[in-house]
Amino acid sequence: MLPVLPYSPRLELLLRRNFYFYGRMIDVLNRGIGGQEAPEELSRLETDVIDETPALVIWQVGTNAVYRNTSYNPDEVGKAIAVGLDWLAGLQMDVVLMDLQYTQAMVDQLDRSKAMVERIRAIGEKAGVNVFSRFALMKRWVDDGVPIFDLDDGDNAHLHTGEWATNCITHSLFGAIERAVELDGVT
Repeated sequence: MLPVLPYSPRLELLLRRNFYFYGRMIDVLNRGIGGQEAPEELSRLETDVIDETPALVIWQVGTNAVYRNTSYNPDEVGKAIAVGLDWLAGLQMDVVLMDLQYTQAMVDQLDRSKAMVERIRAIGEKAGVNVFSRFALMKRWVDDGVPIFDLDDGDNAHLHTGEWATNCITHSLFGAIERAVELDGVT
């Protein structure tokens, strides 16, 4: 099976195509490191994110906390997310939390997954940031008849999203960004 192109370069292409401003280039920098979760990401937040002075931060959290359930304490993950959002709060950037994907690996631990989704939602709400609920979006696809194995990349772990789901998530995320920009009057 061919590797799946992540959502970040796909999103960059959509943003560049639809939001070109004379003399400015939109770059999407992926600072994620596979297998890490909010506590490790927090240790890199200043150098990998804040120092780049982005206009928008999309912080994916929660999946590894569920998948590697013996490695991460949900309370510690939640505290790290809250601290990171507090650091970002005073800066001139928009922030979106993206919760976990709805793949077989997450469904296999459904109670833990739902608890993490709720934790992320509550932390985001308290911090006043947007939460892109990838979990709910993908669950809706399954509820509408898309077989769950069609959503993941086919590896034995059934952890990562496949081509179709990654493309749909990218377009959904782009749509949310586009609506937010229109509401701000920046077109």
